Amino acid sequence: MITIREVTKVFNQGRPNEYTAVDGVNLSVEMGKVLALKGPSGSGKTTLLTVLGCMSRPTSGRIFLRERELTSLPERFLTEIRRRTFGFIFQQLNLVKGVTALENVMVPVYPTGEKFSSLRKRALSLLDTFNLSHRAAAKVEWLSGGEAQRVAIARALINNPEIIIADEPTAHLDTRLSREFMEIMQDLKDQGKTILISSHDPIVFESNLVDRVLEMRDGRLVSDGAAR
Repeated sequence: MITIREVTKVFNQGRPNEYTAVDGVNLSVEMGKVLALKGPSGSGKTTLLTVLGCMSRPTSGRIFLRERELTSLPERFLTEIRRRTFGFIFQQLNLVKGVTALENVMVPVYPTGEKFSSLRKRALSLLDTFNLSHRAAAKVEWLSGGEAQRVAIARALINNPEIIIADEPTAHLDTRLSREFMEIMQDLKDQGKTILISSHDPIVFESNLVDRVLEMRDGRLVSDGAAR
């Protein structure tokens, strides 16, 4: 269970351009389920995901992973929990240009000091899972949009995380690739992964894969229900 209590995130606090992106949100997410956040741009979806994924600390409020409170942990411990627990799929993919698909998949594990040969073997296995082993040596700028998306998913899985966080993952994909992405998410759910997705794409939040849909506006949750 991931639980947040009265979480608020304020940017530029105390300045004339102060902005509250997340405003007093309470939320519990059951492990092994798929949660979709929907709402217009600027509603707070992305900020809430970064807080849930420990990429950003809340201005106030508390975050719990199972029974452990994460809010007040020193950064070095939070970094390790984030690396071990969460896999991130970003809207812009954030692949490193100029290096290969294989090297991009391995990037999140480099700080752990894991033996290179075992890391490479695991990364190649993930690329093979997504039918990309033949593109392992290709630089990411040579990949198609669908191939780049699958590399980003493989990168998110390299540490075998319990929780996948995907921020607007289909925003730059056509209908076919969006449906392909959701099929991959279904496979991950079947493996027991917890998946948190922000999206305003009906292909995502109307999918049978999604267990729960939350709508956000102005930094607040305004509706909570099961997917159709």
